[in-house]
Order: sequence, then C-alpha cells, then structure tokens
Amino acid sequence: MIKVSLFAEQERETKLDKIGDALGKLSAHVDFAALAAEIDEAAPRPGRERGGRPPFPTELMVRALVVQQLYNLSDEQMEFQLLDRLSFQRFVGLRQSSQAPDRTTIWTFKERLIKAGATERIFEAVSRQLDRQGYIARGGQMIDASIVPAPKQKLTRDEKEIVQQDAMPAEWSPSKRRQKDVQARWTKKHGKSYFGYKLSTSVDKRHKLIRRVQVSTASEHDTLHFEGVLDAGNTSRDVYADKGYVDGEREQRLKAQGWRMHIQRKGQAGKPLSDCQERRNRRIAKTRARVEHIYASLEQMGGKALRSIGLDRATLHLHWKAATYNLRRLCTLMEVGPQPF
Repeated sequence: MIKVSLFAEQERETKLDKIGDALGKLSAHVDFAALAAEIDEAAPRPGRERGGRPPFPTELMVRALVVQQLYNLSDEQMEFQLLDRLSFQRFVGLRQSSQAPDRTTIWTFKERLIKAGATERIFEAVSRQLDRQGYIARGGQMIDASIVPAPKQKLTRDEKEIVQQDAMPAEWSPSKRRQKDVQARWTKKHGKSYFGYKLSTSVDKRHKLIRRVQVSTASEHDTLHFEGVLDAGNTSRDVYADKGYVDGEREQRLKAQGWRMHIQRKGQAGKPLSDCQERRNRRIAKTRARVEHIYASLEQMGGKALRSIGLDRATLHLHWKAATYNLRRLCTLMEVGPQPF
C-alpha cells in the first residue's frame, strides 16, 4: 500500500539530505554568487530596453551549466531535467519557481559568454576560489594533452578543399552553416584517426587540480602549447611531461629560466636508452600517469565527445568542464583534506 502524505515533498528532501546529495556539497563549499558576479563583469547582462521577460539570475544559470557539465547533458536534456529532477531543482534554485530555463535560454546564455570573450574568465574565477581556500598550486606540475572528439562531418571532396582553407562553400544555406564544424581537424594517434579538438592542461602535482587550460584543433602538435599552459604560479619549478614534448632548444631555454625539466627521453634506432634513462622515464611516467586519471575523471564526469560546433564553443565547453572538475575536486579536498601521493 502506498502511503499518502501531505508532507511527501519535505520528507523526500530530508531523506535526500540524509543519503547525501553531491550537489548539496557543491553548494556548501563553492561561492556561486562570487562566480556569477565575475561573469556579469566580464559579460554584462542584457538590457531591458526591448521589454520581454527578464533574464534568469546569472547565479542560477552558472549552477545550471555546472550541472550540465557534471552529467554531460544537452541543452534539451537539461531543460527536461530542470523540470523533472528534485536534486537539480534544489541546487539551481528552482524549488519554488513555476519557470525553468529552457533549451533556448541555456544556449543564449552560453552565446553571451562567447560573444563577450568571457570563456577564460570562468576558469580564472574558479581558480581564485581554489586559492582563497588555500589550495594553491604546489609540488610542481604535470603537462599533457588529450584529443576531444567532435561530430564527424560528411563533406564532398570539393567541400573539404574549401573547408581546409578556413572557408565555407557559398551554396551552403544559413541553417547548414550552423550545423557544420569547419574548424575541427583530423589527426592520428597510435595509428588511429580522430576528428575534433585538443585539450592541453597543466595539473599541479600536490592537489591534482587543473591550473592552466588551452584548446586548439586536434591537428596542432602538443608541443606548440607547452609554454602556453606552463603555470608560473606553482610553488615548485619541477615540470613533468611525456616523450611528445621533447624539444632540446626549448628545454635549454626553460632551464635557463630556472625550470627543472622532467621529460621522458626517446630511444633511437640502433641506440637504445641506457638503464639510467629507462629508470628516469619510469619515474616520470609514474608521476605523469596522474594526469591520465584526471582525463578519465573528465570523461566519467560527463563524456569526452563534444556536442558543440566550432572552436569558440569547444573552448567554452572545455573551460567549463575543467572548471567543474576543479569545483568537484575542491569539495573532495575540503571533505577529506589533501592526500599525499
């Protein structure tokens, strides 16, 4: 027999708190009002000159995008879940509201950030919260890159030639142009072809938090973004990277600046690595492997493939994903304290 109660809603929420709501921990440890204020500064809210319904509060939209990244939801799925799911409604702040952001509202908010060039400010705002909680970058840094697949494009040979010149065929209709990604590129890794973008990151060795992010097309070599993600704010000058980042000239330049480079060596035909070099490679690989765990966490947190089209949207998506990973990691650190390696 089903028990009917006038207080069923409150009883469910009480039980949800007792079981443990991960989103509730985010609310407790993260200052979303401060994040919203920084976003409003970087991407001012639209005016009301034309009338219409007032936009949802920026803090509410920030919370919605965090949930979207955590669970890898499309704009359409996010609209449904905000109407249907109790934990999402509580976290975003819609428990007493008769309205919720729809797919168009979510898309418009992200476009506002892109047009204002506020993508990096989102990640920087989260990084400042990490620093304020005492989790500054320590112990050196690990640099790596990962390919992020994008929807594959079906193009004719002539269309491919035009797209490779960073242009669009003149006969494409406006709707078709919106659906085609002409910025993603093909690349090969371990003999397998990938289409999409590349996420380069620097992760601090002490807390395993992502400190610097750079997004590029998949065809750009990892080493081009090494110095772009090098975190000068880390308390240690140790830098760890794999064989793909070998560059003698750059290593000498960075060593002259005080960096201690720990980059795996490559063996050459007819000249294998010495035992000492092999042991050094294994030590570096053991440290660098922690970055792979972080990339795996990004995938578990919400999938690796992009739904968005174009470099600007891919950049926004991946900055949000890295920022959301840091927020979730911050909650773990504050719950159990930083763990030694």
